[in-house]
Amino acid sequence: MFGLFRHRTYRRLFAAQVVALTGTGLATVALGLLAYGLAGARAGEVLGTALAIKMVAFVGLAPLVGAQAHRLPRRVLLVGADLLRAGTALALPFVDRVWQVYLLIFVLQAASAAFTPAFQSLIPEVLTEEREYTRALTLASLAYDLENLCSPALAAGLLAVLTYHQLFFGTAIGFLGSAALVVSAALPKPAAREVRGGALVRSTEGARLLWRVPGLRALLALNLAVAAGGAVVYVNTVVYVRDQLHRAAGDVPFALGAYGAGSMTAALLLPRALERVRERTVLLGGGFAVAALFGPLAVLTVAAGHGSWRWPALLAVWAALGAACATVNAPAGRLIRRSVSAERRTEAFAAQFSLSHGCWLLTYPLAGWLGATAGLPAAVLAQGGLALGAAVLAARWWRPGRVVRFGLPVAARRATG
Repeated sequence: MFGLFRHRTYRRLFAAQVVALTGTGLATVALGLLAYGLAGARAGEVLGTALAIKMVAFVGLAPLVGAQAHRLPRRVLLVGADLLRAGTALALPFVDRVWQVYLLIFVLQAASAAFTPAFQSLIPEVLTEEREYTRALTLASLAYDLENLCSPALAAGLLAVLTYHQLFFGTAIGFLGSAALVVSAALPKPAAREVRGGALVRSTEGARLLWRVPGLRALLALNLAVAAGGAVVYVNTVVYVRDQLHRAAGDVPFALGAYGAGSMTAALLLPRALERVRERTVLLGGGFAVAALFGPLAVLTVAAGHGSWRWPALLAVWAALGAACATVNAPAGRLIRRSVSAERRTEAFAAQFSLSHGCWLLTYPLAGWLGATAGLPAAVLAQGGLALGAAVLAARWWRPGRVVRFGLPVAARRATG
């Protein structure tokens, strides 16, 4: 897998991703402390609103940016987005009003909505062999999981010698480092493409691409299954640990770490699995696994008493959910690459980015609101039903043996299925 780093361009782009993710992790910690400094006991409300703003920016802006991406050279788009993110991070330490936080978060996430799909669509053109690209997806998944595990520890170490305001400068350094690495990389020239329709038509082209290809239409449903499982973990872990199991606050990171460990394990195993098993089997298996894991989670949730078995059971379920979600998330880029021609990939990746985050925008509040008002059993039942329905729908949409590649000339499409 690490032989990929012999590719100079990929090596620099991967390094850009890692340093940007590190900066983002520092910003996550610093933002929570900034919210508490501005709002005190209302910090949770501020962070919840900021998270909603992030999702709205991702869902609403990614397709629009993808539709206009052809107007700018890739390097200009990527570096410009990084510079905008760095400038926004440098402004955050100086805010003194909550509305200013909301405005800057929107700008920051709008820049991320421009950067991420363009970056994702670039990698399959740098690594043209499918086997190498599959391993690159694994490394990207590992980078995200390691950021979730390591950034809080890094932030804690830095806070021993810095103020939380100064963490934002570390965020800016991460984005500036990402921009410098993109500048230094030799990026491939984009494929020639025909521009059709107005801005609104082009902004929905990616979604229409995903809808027309059976496997990608199924991926839209599987995104919902993953969001249903992940939302329970991210929103309700603290409730399970503190209220259900009556454990110390320090155990919350261990539970979240179990989810990350499961995700990393699955990502490491997937390249070999995809050499032996069809993508449809892997992706649908991951979706149904997410739904099935709500069964033991429901048993754990309604179990009476505070038996010692419930803590290791929670860790096991969280690790299995992490693995199941990674089984869908990690190969998604490979499926898009196989199904969409090079000149349409930016729109396809932008649509996947937008629509997948739209699923999280639905499941985050559902998990939180139902858990708080109707109790955790109701939240588990609702999210589990959502995951199962999404997996069944994906299986119905993606019949065995149907291979369609969109965006190619008619003769080429016939040749691929």
